[in-house]
Amino acid sequence: MELSNCMDWKLILEFLVIVGSLAMGARMGGVGLGLWGAVGLLVLVVGFDVAPANIPGEVLLIVLTVIMAASAMEVAGGINFLVRVAERIIRKNPKHITIIAPLVTYGFTFAAGTGHIVYPLLPVIYEVAHENGIRPERPMAIATIASQQAITASPVSAATAAMIGLLATHHIGLVQILIICVPSTLIAVFLASLVQLRIGKELKDDPEYQKRLASGEVESHGVAGREVSTPLRAGSMTSALIFLAGVALVVLAGIFPELRTVPGAEKPLILSMPIAIAIVMLAVAAVILTVTKAPVAEVPRCKTCQSGITAIIGILGLAWLGDTFINANREAIIGGLSAMATAAPWTFAFGLFFASVLLYSQAATARALMPLGLSLGIWPLSLIGMFPAVNGYFLIPNYGTIIAAINFDRSGTTRIGKYVINHSFLIPGLVSTTLAVSVGLLIGSMIGIQTPH
Repeated sequence: MELSNCMDWKLILEFLVIVGSLAMGARMGGVGLGLWGAVGLLVLVVGFDVAPANIPGEVLLIVLTVIMAASAMEVAGGINFLVRVAERIIRKNPKHITIIAPLVTYGFTFAAGTGHIVYPLLPVIYEVAHENGIRPERPMAIATIASQQAITASPVSAATAAMIGLLATHHIGLVQILIICVPSTLIAVFLASLVQLRIGKELKDDPEYQKRLASGEVESHGVAGREVSTPLRAGSMTSALIFLAGVALVVLAGIFPELRTVPGAEKPLILSMPIAIAIVMLAVAAVILTVTKAPVAEVPRCKTCQSGITAIIGILGLAWLGDTFINANREAIIGGLSAMATAAPWTFAFGLFFASVLLYSQAATARALMPLGLSLGIWPLSLIGMFPAVNGYFLIPNYGTIIAAINFDRSGTTRIGKYVINHSFLIPGLVSTTLAVSVGLLIGSMIGIQTPH
């Protein structure tokens, strides 16, 4: 009994170390989250004699190589080209912007693997909505949430990379992730955009908008000026097409293992998806820089690369800390949660959701908690269905794209409420995440593949 009590206290103290590390990292922000994860790991190793887990090497490899390809595309002007295309699509359908805008941000985030493509689209969405007398909050909020949902469906996002690495040993990979997550997140975003059509008062009835209108802070809708587009650099379209071709090749390699097969003298070698993705993405980066003659020195200084390095540090520190804690307390953790997971596996989605609120990273959340889900005996396909639950960081409205959307909406309709949590992104976020998980679990069950327990 005394030994059991001692182990319980040790587990609680180690868990408090993790919580403290997360709190300090969240307070510091940026790479601080991953760095404080390493501090927590140091405390576990030195203070509790816990053996560190293996470094999540395959996940980091995929993330790093995809970042290089996306960064090369940004430096060559490919991101600006994609934004220009998205802008044209949005402007051609002004009356239906609440439906069109989220589908556009979803599609371009899906293709690029990063939500940062949304930033330059936000002022366009605001301008088109305001010019047509549509409450800007409606398309602004759901477009921002749609870009988050697309991350968990994109074949080249860091979050999907984490899932590919984790599920590889279960003979489940990119194909199953796409089959489940693409339709589930798309359906969720579309239905959530329909809900958005009824959110908030019309501009003529909104007191905050009328106040800003009277004070001259915002012009009356229908007279806002359009920004003049800056010229695209030479090779911008080419870089985007090369990158998208690389994405298509990655998807095809996942669908057709023959493309990953290397003939051998004795036995053919089938490359794992992490290795295949890494080779393709590094080659894509090299081709983009060579063909477009983009300045190589700008690659490590661009926004995509800087954000990607932040993601890598976050995944390294947090995933390493989480794996170490779970491995050291596997029997206690699994024993305490296995009954719940067996009776109602879908409840694990709540853990993913609330963890993402703290971690502010779909990739870090997936890498930290999905191994626990596998250890609990939850079907890998069910875990894929729950994957969109890692998009919960909209709950506390201080993520970059959310803050940007609030600031770009000069009408004041996209805002944070009196109680902080009652903000413009809460309803579209909850609706889309709940629907995505529900539809994902349904599709996963329909596929009918069960891995051995």
